[in-house]
Amino acid sequence: MKVTGLRPMLWTEDLDGTIGFYVDVLGFTCVEKSDDWGWTSLRLDQVWIMLAKPNEHTPYEKIGFTGTFYYTVDDVEEMWSKVHDKASVCYGIEDFEWGMREFAIFDNNGYMLQFGQEIEVN
Repeated sequence: MKVTGLRPMLWTEDLDGTIGFYVDVLGFTCVEKSDDWGWTSLRLDQVWIMLAKPNEHTPYEKIGFTGTFYYTVDDVEEMWSKVHDKASVCYGIEDFEWGMREFAIFDNNGYMLQFGQEIEVN
């Protein structure tokens, strides 16, 4: 057996607004959507995520996540220029001693999204 992928399911109270953020700001494509289920599947290159409204199957109090979603990109400068003025910035683009040039923004639900590209460390 081998694991062949991971598709996070993010909860949102505003499905259409969240689809808009991921499509219009980040460049994802809406692959499938069901208003009846309150669910959608989005794709950007090889990255897939799903969005869903909270439902009766899982206890729900509020939108929240205790981590971040870290996207590895091949041109972090291009991604930064594309999104920094369209989203709330957590921290701007900078180089880190662990060999990554990265930045972080928040989506419309408050989830932190980090974007990084490997760099050489001297």
